[in-house]
Amino acid sequence: MLLALIVIGGVLAIAWLPQAWVNSVLKQHSGVRPDLPGTGAQFARRTLDQIGLGHVEVEPTAQGDHYDPASKTVRLSKAHHDVRSLAAVVVAAHEIGHAMQDATGYPPLERRTAMAATAQGIERMGSFVMLAAPVLLIVMKNPAVMLLDYIGGALILAVGAGMHALTLPVELDASFRRALPLLRDGKLIPDKDLPAARQILRAAAFTYVASALMTMLNVVRWFRVLRF
Repeated sequence: MLLALIVIGGVLAIAWLPQAWVNSVLKQHSGVRPDLPGTGAQFARRTLDQIGLGHVEVEPTAQGDHYDPASKTVRLSKAHHDVRSLAAVVVAAHEIGHAMQDATGYPPLERRTAMAATAQGIERMGSFVMLAAPVLLIVMKNPAVMLLDYIGGALILAVGAGMHALTLPVELDASFRRALPLLRDGKLIPDKDLPAARQILRAAAFTYVASALMTMLNVVRWFRVLRF
């Protein structure tokens, strides 16, 4: 029993700590800064126009900061779209980094985009299988049916691992090979803010990792429920 509690605690920590760190970094630099070049949205619009990406739109979103290659749109959360803060400007720069990748045909981004559509379908199928397995067990009264549940979970975990392998290099490239030089060389933020900008860019790059870990934690929880 003690070992099980330790394992569960370890899984919870692994899944929760990265998200807590990301949230802490963004909150630390979310104070209003009148000296910065506009809100996240204003900064993104002006910068995109300056670097020849005027066709890329900037929109608010409730789905989290991201760049959509299909619609060529930088989408920023309300906290970054409408606020003049260091976090808002640097997160906007990170998403502009993805727009720059897209504009230059960056192969890892193209591979990730192609896989994302397939991954969504596989994850939906895996979730359906996991939800259907208990119902089928009740109807068919055959414990072997629960194998379907493990198949569904394995599909979700495999997709998560594949997206992790493709996404982290793309995110780090957007942060440190695109956004950071843009901020630094373009003098878009004061030099004194560059160390904090690096920290924010690192958090922006690892945001998806935290989300992926939480998804995997949900799968582990589901397995545990079924065992009982």
